[in-house]
Amino acid sequence: MLMLLNGWCGWVLGVLALTAAIAIGPATAAETGKKIKVLTTVAPITNIVKNVAGPHIDLHGLIPEGADSHTFDPVPSDVKYVAQADLIIVNGLHLETPTMTLVEANKKKTAVVVQLADQTIKRKDWVYDFSFPVDKGDPNPHLWLNVAHAMKYAEIVRDALVRVDPANKTAYEANGTAYLAKLKQLDEAIMAVMKTIPQKNRKLVTYHDSWAYFCPRYGCTVIGAVQPSDFAQPSPQDLIALIKQLRAEAVPAIFGSEVFPSKVLDQIGREAGVKFIDTLRDDDLPGDLDDPRHTYVGMMKENVETMARVLGGDASALKGIDPGNVQSTPIEGSK
Repeated sequence: MLMLLNGWCGWVLGVLALTAAIAIGPATAAETGKKIKVLTTVAPITNIVKNVAGPHIDLHGLIPEGADSHTFDPVPSDVKYVAQADLIIVNGLHLETPTMTLVEANKKKTAVVVQLADQTIKRKDWVYDFSFPVDKGDPNPHLWLNVAHAMKYAEIVRDALVRVDPANKTAYEANGTAYLAKLKQLDEAIMAVMKTIPQKNRKLVTYHDSWAYFCPRYGCTVIGAVQPSDFAQPSPQDLIALIKQLRAEAVPAIFGSEVFPSKVLDQIGREAGVKFIDTLRDDDLPGDLDDPRHTYVGMMKENVETMARVLGGDASALKGIDPGNVQSTPIEGSK
């Protein structure tokens, strides 16, 4: 009888524990004292998050550097990162469509998803161009190449981190303040450098049409791009039209991309009589992982130094910009 009573009591206690667990729901990372898991996509966004968050998160960038972020298709093994993430931060503006499909199907109910570009500019400010024509419906998503937009990204990231992990609010806000100050310095330096380039040379012809938000801020003009909207190689007719445009505009150089190598660029450069520079980056950070230049700031600094050298400007205003990450300092009261 005593054994039956003990068994019944154990069963009741088990049911009560299960009921309590269901009522309370799964504990969040913050509640268990663990670092929150944050999932990002392209490398510049991953680095922005790293600077704002410091050591307080478990960060994973989903899209490998050097991969085409427009066509990147997550593999089945990526599901585990999506399923575990407490916070998922993407660029948005249709950049990561396959990734977002994976996210919607596999994220946990409590996960917070943030689309940075959609919160940074309004629909009326979306840009459509050669690589992103309006009839395709996908706007140019490369907002981060405008440092002012990257500053907005950092603010949105800071607020999202505070929302998901309020225990580290003080650290996130301090890191955010320091990083925003660095980005402001970078933004001002880029403006100063671009003003030193002769007005007639402030024209960009690139392979991938990713500078649509950079030029309006820094006083240059995108006059053409090589890669069509389907991300294939350009047609012979497209090449002929571009060569004629380069000659008419007297553009001093055509810029390639680390992510989109193309044999046609060298050909275009020779036939149009312009320099071909293949080192411009839009989402591939320079140097190795342990290189202090392997940052969003380092990428932008290197890009503008390249533009100044090729287009006849002076990049000395960028000398004082430290490309390294913001050094997070321990803050009392944070984990």
